[in-house]
Amino acid sequence: MTDAEPARPVAALTGGTGFIGQHVAAALAAAGWKVRLLCRRDIVSPRLADVTPELVLGDLADPAALRRLVAGATAVVHLAGLTKARNRDGFMQVNRDGTALLSRTVAAENPAARCVLVSSLAAREPALSAYAASKRAGEDVVGPAWTILRPGVVYGPGDQEGRALQRLARAPFAARVRAPAVKLAMVHATDLAEAIAALCADDEAGGRYEIADHRPEGYGMEEILHLVAELLGRRPPRMVTLPDQVFNLAGMAADGFALATGRQGIFGYGKTRELLHRDWSVRPGATIPRGLWSPRISLAAGMQDTLRWWQTHSSRTH
Repeated sequence: MTDAEPARPVAALTGGTGFIGQHVAAALAAAGWKVRLLCRRDIVSPRLADVTPELVLGDLADPAALRRLVAGATAVVHLAGLTKARNRDGFMQVNRDGTALLSRTVAAENPAARCVLVSSLAAREPALSAYAASKRAGEDVVGPAWTILRPGVVYGPGDQEGRALQRLARAPFAARVRAPAVKLAMVHATDLAEAIAALCADDEAGGRYEIADHRPEGYGMEEILHLVAELLGRRPPRMVTLPDQVFNLAGMAADGFALATGRQGIFGYGKTRELLHRDWSVRPGATIPRGLWSPRISLAAGMQDTLRWWQTHSSRTH
């Protein structure tokens, strides 16, 4: 930096090495922020090539690392969290207790910082699963000055878990629940990242927003699979309607397999209960004000972008 260059404001970011976090780090850097990341080890990622972040080694259970992370930061973005864990305590230890420690650290060390907590639409229904309960608990432990953002299903380049959607679209058959159909709000990771960058620059503190693309009412799974199959140049899978009990049994079986093998996946009984809730649309009036942010990427364009990344990186993951 030369003498003529003003110092860039610092955005401190947890979870910045993950799928969503790398998009957020890139969006913040593009918006003129100096990005500071909390991470367990030094990182090498093509998506962060233009970011050159400052690294703070540690995790959410390390008070000293959290103090270094937030010191002097203009904005703090909390993305780190678990989407799969062996039990409720595992989710709570990170999604609630880690969030609480970060919130207390900001309050003690840098109370003027703008703070954004990236939660989940699942937090609307904490009784459905241990994950949903932990996300709501994380919202409940931050101070009133924190802005809470609840995204729908996030997808985009770098999304490894979303490969299951590609496999489903290639399959001859796919299961669906009985009516009413599940409605899923979707948002591309780039749009979500730009929303977070906009909130970091917003002088209005606090608030809770839900975020999706141009269709806040969401999409049915059959519509999504048909779109992905079309982009792959394949015939869409034939949909087989199954009763809720079958999905519940499948979730229980997945939990049993995880317990027996120690290989924990996202799918399980809790995720089944979330699925069977059916309504994961974004509520009218809960979205970010249009003057601050609006989505740019349609589901068709976003899925094409994501499929291109999956195909380019398939040799590294299979």
